[in-house]
Amino acid sequence: MKVTLITATYNSAATIRDTLDCIAAQDYPDIEHLIIDGVSKDATLAIVAEYPHVARVICEPDKGLYDAMNKGVQAASGEVIGILNSDDFYPHPQVISRVVALMEKTGADALYADLDYVDAENTDVIVRSWKSQPYHQRLFQQGWMPPHPTFFVRRGVYEQYGGFNTQLRFAADYELMLRFLLRHGVSVCYLPEVVTKMRMGGLSNAAWKNRLKANREDREAWRLNGLQPRWYTIVLKPLRKIGQFLPWGKG
Repeated sequence: MKVTLITATYNSAATIRDTLDCIAAQDYPDIEHLIIDGVSKDATLAIVAEYPHVARVICEPDKGLYDAMNKGVQAASGEVIGILNSDDFYPHPQVISRVVALMEKTGADALYADLDYVDAENTDVIVRSWKSQPYHQRLFQQGWMPPHPTFFVRRGVYEQYGGFNTQLRFAADYELMLRFLLRHGVSVCYLPEVVTKMRMGGLSNAAWKNRLKANREDREAWRLNGLQPRWYTIVLKPLRKIGQFLPWGKG
């Protein structure tokens, strides 16, 4: 089973080497790594050129992160697609092997796992732990979502149900997972281990005003899919993050 990993970059020189190193170190033999670059002005592309495992670099202007991800999905040739952001990395070389093994064992069309948020400067320091749980349909109404950087999906699901909705700036990943899992009932399995380390920061977490915009887009994600959340769904979604700061909490 071929796995395509997509990394969107823009002026990512400060962190991209960790992303490239962790993919180069994977023990799974059939990985296609695509770099979708928004015409970086720094040394990003020069660093990428040092890594022979990168299958393809698409360098052209884009309309934002989710547009870049869609380009990667369209260019992917793997049966399974994963997305690893340019400031994220896998914690060990067996991540993709374990993802593939569980998807093959269960026959699931999608998989998600756990995620650690780490300090931007010292990635050995864990700031938050996003521990997920096995999926059931009521979870989304309870304000739950799987960690998108741990989300692997068969390419055929994207072909059948579409990619990221670029009308949404902050919640396109949430809308996509809501569409796949809740609206269309795509089969999914849970790998109960940390498969991604994510530096603190990011588009929806950068500031409270962005969080408020993301919450509005969360509501829009339900509307776009013709789904009705509970009155408490959007309230609980950010509150679930509190548990990520506790060793026994769930996200």
